Amino acid sequence: MGSLGKIPISVLDLVPIIEGGTATESFKNSIDLAQHAERLGYNRVWFAEHHSMPGIASAATSIVIGRVAAETTSIRVGAGGIMLPNHAPLVIAEQFATLEAMFPGRIDLGLGRAPGSDRAAAHALRRSLDADDFPQQLQELEYFLRDSVPNQRVRAVPTGGSQILIWLLGSSGFSAQLAGQLGMPFSFAAHFSPENLEGALKLYRENFRPSEALDEPYVMVALNVFAGESEGEAERLATSQHQSFINLVRGTPAKIKPPVDDMDAVWTLAEKSMVQQRMGGSIIGGREKVRRELQAFQDLTKADELIVHAMIYDHAARLRSYEIVAEVMREENADSAAGK
Repeated sequence: MGSLGKIPISVLDLVPIIEGGTATESFKNSIDLAQHAERLGYNRVWFAEHHSMPGIASAATSIVIGRVAAETTSIRVGAGGIMLPNHAPLVIAEQFATLEAMFPGRIDLGLGRAPGSDRAAAHALRRSLDADDFPQQLQELEYFLRDSVPNQRVRAVPTGGSQILIWLLGSSGFSAQLAGQLGMPFSFAAHFSPENLEGALKLYRENFRPSEALDEPYVMVALNVFAGESEGEAERLATSQHQSFINLVRGTPAKIKPPVDDMDAVWTLAEKSMVQQRMGGSIIGGREKVRRELQAFQDLTKADELIVHAMIYDHAARLRSYEIVAEVMREENADSAAGK
């Protein structure tokens, strides 16, 4: 907590598939972004499980993690997150123990309890939405990730002694409270649920109990940051994500659309209000505005780490956005070291 320049910063990548593009190109771009982030000093890159969304290619999350980890050398790579109720805990234990064995000390496992899509996709995943047994599933997953005991009939292979640190992810109070009670690190999804941010962080910190994994609370907050050479450029870049959200609201999910000059020609007043509510915590601007608002966000949340998401149509512009954020963080760190 404290000075903006002293905290780690990470990347949240949904592997966007753009209009006119292909999933193959998206995966190449995500590898390029991860390598770029590694050179810039980002701490980790996370991928999130979504289903039945034509504009997001990260559904097979563990496969994406393995490919990106193989193409990088030091940055941590992980799930932000795996939607655990979509899977048998044994399967996730096997997948992530395998990843950890391949890339020791570099794999993160963040877990959520939402479907990662709509009810139809949840049904196709053979998932029940009527009961919430997430805490029991989490306990089962931890069991399989531990060292096997004598005569254990079912075990995850590779098994045991895994150094994977499990994170809980959330956009409300449930996972925040559970993460605190279990002594786990917690990541909050302020990039689409900013209205619940302060309450969830308060719940997590108030309920935190030290564990073998963690002595003190550790909070990472996800937020949208669109950084450009000017405020106008950044605002235009953000319109691709605005359009993506509107398509979800309309029930017509699609590939990521090019930016537009005038969103008023695209959305209704009601849709504009919904976008502003869901993306109201976004930081959109040039270098100085990004610096100022990142520091204000850090002052508000006292986060131990920030993870930045930017759904930008043009790959070069997306790389540049993350580059500007990294430059701002380095400059803040230099200013802090100089006592400014």
